[in-house]
Amino acid sequence: MPFEAVVLNKTSGEGRLRAKSPIDCELQKEYTFVIQAYDCGSGPGGTNWKKSHKAVVHIQVKDVNEFSPTFKESVYKATVTEGKIYDSILQVEAIDEDCSPQYSQICNYEIVTTDVPFAIDRNGNIRNTEKLNYDKQHQYEIMVTAFDCGQKHAIEDVLVRVNVKPVCKPGWQDWNKRIEYKPGSGSIPLFPSIRLETCDGPVSSIHTTIELQTNYIGKGCDRETYSEKSLQKLCGASSGAIDLLPSPSATTNWTAGLLMDNNDMIFKFDGKQGAKIPDGIVPKNLTDHFTITLWMKHGPSPGLRAEKETILCNSDKTEMNRHHYALYVHNCRLVFLLRKDFDQADTFRPAEFHWKLDQICDKEWHYYVVNVEFPVVTLYMDGTTYEPYLVTNDWPIHPSHIAMQLTVGACWQGGEVTKPRFAQYFHGSLASLTIRPGKIESQKVISCLQACKEGLDINSLESLGQGIKYHFNPSQSVLVMEGDDIENINQALRKVSYINSRQFPTAGVRRLKVSSKVQCFGEDVCISIPDIDAYVMVFQANEPKITISGMDHFARPAAQFESERGVILLPDIRIVSTVTKKEHPVDLKEHDRANKPVVLEEMLHNLDFCDILVIGAELDPEQECLELDHVELQGKHLDATNSTAGYSIYGVDSMHNYEEVLRQIRYRNWYTSATFDRKFRVKCSELNGRYISNEFNLEVNVLHSSNSNFMDHVNHMIAQPQFLQSVHHPEGSTSTVHNSVVPSVATIIIIICVSILIFIITLGVYRIRTAHQHSSTDNEGSKENEMDWDDSALTITVNPMEKYEKPHQTEEESEEDDIEDEEEDTTSAESDESEEEEEEEEVIVQKGDKQNGTRQEQLEWDDSTLPY
Repeated sequence: MPFEAVVLNKTSGEGRLRAKSPIDCELQKEYTFVIQAYDCGSGPGGTNWKKSHKAVVHIQVKDVNEFSPTFKESVYKATVTEGKIYDSILQVEAIDEDCSPQYSQICNYEIVTTDVPFAIDRNGNIRNTEKLNYDKQHQYEIMVTAFDCGQKHAIEDVLVRVNVKPVCKPGWQDWNKRIEYKPGSGSIPLFPSIRLETCDGPVSSIHTTIELQTNYIGKGCDRETYSEKSLQKLCGASSGAIDLLPSPSATTNWTAGLLMDNNDMIFKFDGKQGAKIPDGIVPKNLTDHFTITLWMKHGPSPGLRAEKETILCNSDKTEMNRHHYALYVHNCRLVFLLRKDFDQADTFRPAEFHWKLDQICDKEWHYYVVNVEFPVVTLYMDGTTYEPYLVTNDWPIHPSHIAMQLTVGACWQGGEVTKPRFAQYFHGSLASLTIRPGKIESQKVISCLQACKEGLDINSLESLGQGIKYHFNPSQSVLVMEGDDIENINQALRKVSYINSRQFPTAGVRRLKVSSKVQCFGEDVCISIPDIDAYVMVFQANEPKITISGMDHFARPAAQFESERGVILLPDIRIVSTVTKKEHPVDLKEHDRANKPVVLEEMLHNLDFCDILVIGAELDPEQECLELDHVELQGKHLDATNSTAGYSIYGVDSMHNYEEVLRQIRYRNWYTSATFDRKFRVKCSELNGRYISNEFNLEVNVLHSSNSNFMDHVNHMIAQPQFLQSVHHPEGSTSTVHNSVVPSVATIIIIICVSILIFIITLGVYRIRTAHQHSSTDNEGSKENEMDWDDSALTITVNPMEKYEKPHQTEEESEEDDIEDEEEDTTSAESDESEEEEEEEEVIVQKGDKQNGTRQEQLEWDDSTLPY
């Protein structure tokens, strides 16, 4: 025992019980022991002492609050789900080493960190005071202290981490809303890291649909690329299709009053417009075989009682109101009416064919083909076959001599009304409406006509796995995938990609929608997967610049024009396409050009039409024409049309094939006495006019054999330089040659030169042939012109003239040159300031930029046939 008892007074018997060393309550809270007292005994030696009875001593040690509370853990962690209020998120616990209940018990806990949505009770339970939001804050760190009942607090606060996790929402995770696509990139994955979160739901199968929405671009899937006629040629469709909605022109003016969309191939009908097709465009009798094709975008009909909305209608022009055949929409049904005329067989026949399709009223573009093999009528919509579900039989129409009126967008009501008018107007958009008499199209051609050059694709079909089923629609704009394993579906969706094989795709946004349905094991209510709304951003491709070049001025004897073959107009025409690509700055000082961070690269692509237009008065069919042997078109995707206004070659084909055909076009004039010159203009297009070439101007002069005619020709050119006129280019640049007033001295000199030339011609030494060649340098339109003398009959040797450069000339310089070189033809340099320039027998019109002040010209003798 750490105690001892000592006697204080032997007489009184007083004693004291005391501790021999410091007492620690934490070591022992109480002590119990027995004490006895002894007397002093008898005798001097203290013997025979006696002891008292035993007494029990009980000592309780009083505690001192010497220890502070300490927490059992150094850090406390908990995870909560957002949006919930918890009674207790976690419990902290502190201890105190004091021995007494008063100082060893923890009477209170307190959160030291301020402004946190948490509270703690005296038992250490932490709860949240408001709903937590994962998006607002992912994690909270709070400091907590503890107090014992003696109000002594913990020396060190404890850290409590509370992690907030989002509510588990079933849906697709880890995908980007914007996918960027550069033209020429091939196939790129849309969702390379996507995964499906089902929140541990009992999923048995997953059905996913990926839809690429391109309906806002033209007719969808970027199909405004080429005209319907060009597409039919590409797809190998039967010839003879009649375009009922062509772009307005001089020959196709019935569409001029219709509303048009962004491009000239889409017509919008607002329920107030119709177009009459002129007589003779479509044969009156379509026979038992014909095809109607069209693109249509149509929404639900306005009003409660929907009227018939006419797409195409052939009805009586006057007196009666009989519909002979018609294609119309009624209550989201497509109806084709066909009433045959009476013939030998007076039989009850099918007259109406109905198709009820959701797509007719979904406000999206769809491609419709009605194939008629009477009495069988088949509808193809977006390449899929649909049979009519209702057929109405009727008697044939009695024969009459009433003329018929074919209309588009409304039906002509010629009888039963006071004043003939349109009725049953169409509401929606139409494009590429054609009718092909006598032929029906094959499934292969129809699929090609509505096919896309952009769409969805799957990378590595082999790795999709056994459990994945997939299906594309014909245009590859919709992909359906189905599987029973979540991880397999994740892997399959990561392989879905976007592809655009067009060389010049239309830039802009392509919407993407992914919708999913989930089936669960034995549950009526299953989890719902939100749709994905994303988009593909297609960047602008480098635009091509199409340049036509070649000999743009020549003269031939009249006899060649009058010959059976005529004269080849464009023997050396060249079509080149270049694209400007941004690169690192390139030093072009050697070409006297400013440094520009661009590089011109020649590229190959297709054209879709080239027109040779007659400038000035149209061709007189009684004496002149443009000709082409149609054998030249064989083996190419090209067609041609001819008129007094020019020659048009069209079809999607290579620039090389266009060059070959253009080089075979001939100009004939079998009555040249009244003709001295003819001017033509050539221009070509790609992507239905999206990219237009430069306007290449060609002048052809007729050389008359007699002296009088030649002199008249010269005087005519001097007096009336008709070809010196401004030519305005669509790009905004202007190539201008100003008419000049000829000084009197210069006129005399010109007459002397002309006299010498006439003298030479009279001797019959040679025939004059001028050829003008130009080439484009540094993209500034500067040209080198060549005049070739065709002296195949000469027997003399001459020296070629020097190549010279003439800047802006004054009158005196021009006159001196004329005196020094009386027997040479000179070409005056253009001047934007001077209005007095010399005119000579052959004036070469040069085209170029206004900034190009100098022209390089070269006059050569063609001595290829001279003996040396």
